[in-house]
Amino acid sequence: MNVIVLGGGLMGTASAFFLARRGLRVTLIERHRIGAGATVASFGNIRRSGRYLPQLPLAHRSLALWNQANRLLGRDVEFRATGHLRLIFDEDGLSDMRGFADAARPCGLDLEEMEPADIRRRFPGLGPDAIAASFSPQDGSANPRLVGPAFAAAAAEAGAEIVDQAPVLDITRNASGFAVRTGRGRFEGAALLNCAGAWGTGIAARFGEHVPLDTFGPQMAVTEPLPHRILPVVGVWSRAHGAYLRQVERGNVVFGGAVERVPVDPDPGHARADPARLPEQLRAVLRLVPALRDVAVIRQWSGCEGYVRDGLPVMGASATTPGLFHAFGFCGHGFQLGPGVGDAMAELIATGECETPLAPFSIRRFAA
Repeated sequence: MNVIVLGGGLMGTASAFFLARRGLRVTLIERHRIGAGATVASFGNIRRSGRYLPQLPLAHRSLALWNQANRLLGRDVEFRATGHLRLIFDEDGLSDMRGFADAARPCGLDLEEMEPADIRRRFPGLGPDAIAASFSPQDGSANPRLVGPAFAAAAAEAGAEIVDQAPVLDITRNASGFAVRTGRGRFEGAALLNCAGAWGTGIAARFGEHVPLDTFGPQMAVTEPLPHRILPVVGVWSRAHGAYLRQVERGNVVFGGAVERVPVDPDPGHARADPARLPEQLRAVLRLVPALRDVAVIRQWSGCEGYVRDGLPVMGASATTPGLFHAFGFCGHGFQLGPGVGDAMAELIATGECETPLAPFSIRRFAA
């Protein structure tokens, strides 16, 4: 069976890789460069804490694959299981963390609760006025700029055809499956996997499936290189949009959050960072790491992300069209899930079943 994958971000490239490993013929089509959309704008967080509980089996599946990434892909995508520390500054955050920890434990996620003395001893300089924290030692981060191209290259080595800079002009259903006409030619396949990210809703609508999705851009920035002192990924338990940061091995501190995302017009989909939001963002970052007070911020960026209005992605088979599958709309939380999504979708397409529960993410929930 030949499968056409639309979208060359992490979801699409991971799907192409795992489909090719199963022996299917795969053509991946990306309208721009591989990995140049929402994936490259990502923070790179590999986090399970705070997720929608039915998403945890998929997150566990994905974490197992992140741990094998270098071997599977034959290249280093800088996955580091440095742990994920989420600081708590108020009683609401503490209550939310404890409630989630209790609910997540039967799902296979154990969070360590830390008191202020524990934070100061193990992570000096982080969150000095925090009243508590959670720590997930097996989580961590990877490099968003490496991972999409790495999965695409590994997929190509496994036999997949990678077609980038190929805007989709038309998609038709025929007796043998699907035909996709692009700026670089026409491609046919028995199955079509929609991993088009923020543009996935447009693909679904062609087949009578309407998903309420909005497009926004996160506000991301990075500092000058510094001596490496911050080991874990750092975030916040907060009912507001908290800040988050991590220090890469080259010394730069990447950060985001704490401010509202900017609306993005999906056509053409060019997201822009808003410098006016940086002071508020920095105040939140300094609460996490006061030592960054006199550090230079050298770059800001954003990217076009798709947010389904119920906060959950769309994954699984089409409700209207045999052979059509979806994996899009990950609401800014998809990076950790990427390898698991690719592996799960490949299993579903190749066998008709998936050992990881996907029903909560079915597009059928939007049927009239």
